[in-house]
Amino acid sequence: MAYRPPYLDPDAIYIDGPHPATFDEADLLKECEISVGRTSGPGGQHRNKVATGVRIVHLPSGIEGRATERREQRVNRHKAIFRLRVKLALKLRCPTGRDNHEPSTLWVRRRQGEKLPINPENKDYPAILAEALNVILARKFDVAGAAGVLGITMSQLARILRHNRPALAMVNRGREKLGLHPLRS
Repeated sequence: MAYRPPYLDPDAIYIDGPHPATFDEADLLKECEISVGRTSGPGGQHRNKVATGVRIVHLPSGIEGRATERREQRVNRHKAIFRLRVKLALKLRCPTGRDNHEPSTLWVRRRQGEKLPINPENKDYPAILAEALNVILARKFDVAGAAGVLGITMSQLARILRHNRPALAMVNRGREKLGLHPLRS
């Protein structure tokens, strides 16, 4: 079989090294700026007087995550970090091999045979999503081929994408540009 280079999506932002969505919290926050503030909305007087809203900006990429819906700053901080990780997984790509991608330790540990069950609220979801998208894009939106490289079924890979509407929409836009059928939502 002849070597086929991985596809590089012109709409993606490529970075070297490990994907920031895979960093532990302390390492991720070293690359971020955190700001807190007051917000309006439900929550009454407490919300108007206490800085509980959290905004976290990943400085190298400018991508931000924010949370303001809870009355406790630490809860909003946790939610903002998770949302930042998901946005990083959606927008940043790490180049990988088209056919010779070696699944990460996290991927292998979570995989159960040809399945990879994961709740979209699980702390590992952004890292799993980032790896899945890296391989899907390297294979030029060939989801079935990406599933084979990752060692899971196509339906399992599609399920990971369906957990996040923007991820599914991004893959479907890429597939449509290439004349491929979109994945069902």
